[in-house]
Amino acid sequence: MDPLDLSFIDVTDVLYEGECALRFAVLREPLGMPRSSVAFPFEGDSLHLVATDPDGTVRACVLFHPDGDGGGRLLQMAVAPELRGEGVGRALVEHLEAELVERGIQSVGLHSRGDATGFYIRLGYAPVGPQYVELGIPHQNMRKTLSVDVGA
Repeated sequence: MDPLDLSFIDVTDVLYEGECALRFAVLREPLGMPRSSVAFPFEGDSLHLVATDPDGTVRACVLFHPDGDGGGRLLQMAVAPELRGEGVGRALVEHLEAELVERGIQSVGLHSRGDATGFYIRLGYAPVGPQYVELGIPHQNMRKTLSVDVGA
């Protein structure tokens, strides 16, 4: 597999449609949800990170929506099924977190699907509160405080 290119995009980028298609295929379609369920009203105010292969196909993505109080929420993390377990998700989250630190973001929250909780724990996220059901599947709220290098 050729290395993937990581880039930040916005909703006007030509890659945005590929991002939405991947999010639908991985996150919404398996739950029987419509294609329209992919887009959030705050998409334009969110940070979008995509991983593309050499032909420009979006193979992984994640969004971050700031809350205005020095934090925000990671959401809609999707990795093409054939790339799972190859470190793509980790690379995406680490790249996103590095950018967030540069932007002065201090904490990240997320709603992890139950089967992804271990992945986020390995990346330093801690469970917050009990598990619950959202979209018909188990979820766990999680949070991480980002390290800001004050010596820089």
